[in-house]
Amino acid sequence: VSLHKPEIKLESLKEDIKDFLKTSGWEKKLQNAIYSELNVFPAPCHPAAPPEHMKEPLGYMRKAQGSWEKRILKSLNSMCTELSIPLAQKRPVNEQKELLSKWNEMGTDEPDLSLFRPVYAPKDFLEVLMNLRNPNYENGEQPSFRNHLGLIQVPLKVKDIPELKEDFSELDLNIGQLGIDDSAQVPPEFFENEHVRVGQKVLAEQDSAAAQQYVRQGCPTALRADLWALILNISNQPEDILYYEQLKSNVIQHDLLVDSLIYKDVKLTASNDDYYFVFEDYLYQVLLCFSRDTSVLEHFSYSSATPPKSYIRGKLGMEEYAVFYPPNGVIPFHGFSMY
Repeated sequence: VSLHKPEIKLESLKEDIKDFLKTSGWEKKLQNAIYSELNVFPAPCHPAAPPEHMKEPLGYMRKAQGSWEKRILKSLNSMCTELSIPLAQKRPVNEQKELLSKWNEMGTDEPDLSLFRPVYAPKDFLEVLMNLRNPNYENGEQPSFRNHLGLIQVPLKVKDIPELKEDFSELDLNIGQLGIDDSAQVPPEFFENEHVRVGQKVLAEQDSAAAQQYVRQGCPTALRADLWALILNISNQPEDILYYEQLKSNVIQHDLLVDSLIYKDVKLTASNDDYYFVFEDYLYQVLLCFSRDTSVLEHFSYSSATPPKSYIRGKLGMEEYAVFYPPNGVIPFHGFSMY
């Protein structure tokens, strides 16, 4: 439409578009989108490297990852078999209506979940990590400085003290920190008021990178929701609300085995926690919708993990009938709801 305006000339089209992007606010939106992409962009790799090397260059790590994923899937499948419960099934209409009416107070439900057990707990994962060994590495049984460093025996590249100082420069004693420098002994005009004022300015500018830098000195409670939405480049447009409603209808229509795992986990952890229990109903809503959110699968294109697959009943081993399970590719574990 803008191109038909008489003031738009072909000779200066490039500059005119740049000016239009600035004045319309789209320049900031594009910058924020690129900034959030850069945060997850895989590191450059050798052009001849196969795809699995892009995700995890170390062969022994890939092998360990594969066997860990098999173990989780086996645990999930054996629970299915023991309890004679399918991984997924359509909810009967009366159950759908009941769930819909209880959507905002799911915590009042008390189903018997005693037979369901968490697929794994963090300590199981820690055990796997403790047993990881680099096969190219001299790993003699003789006690040495190296094998007494800690529980994890994999030689990891860690930053030295000067690098850490640089990375966490905002924690330097000369720099103010919200939560420390707003204590009763420090008059608020010294740091707190100014920090809140800067935060409001960052929000007014709608700049993702600036917001990420700003919160390194602490995030004022009143600005927290808006700042994190800006850092993560999340909007609350009508299409986002529609997307959420679609996820919600998927929860209402289909009953997944992981729903019971999520429910039990919230009951065992968050609902017994002094800080989290008030959010119990929100946790069910968020986590049940999260389990159906297929956009989470994009994470696996740059993470070393592989989303678990299941087969449609009666089609075991036939790849064209394989589906990701759960739909978002993330199997919840004990303590997952606390995230």
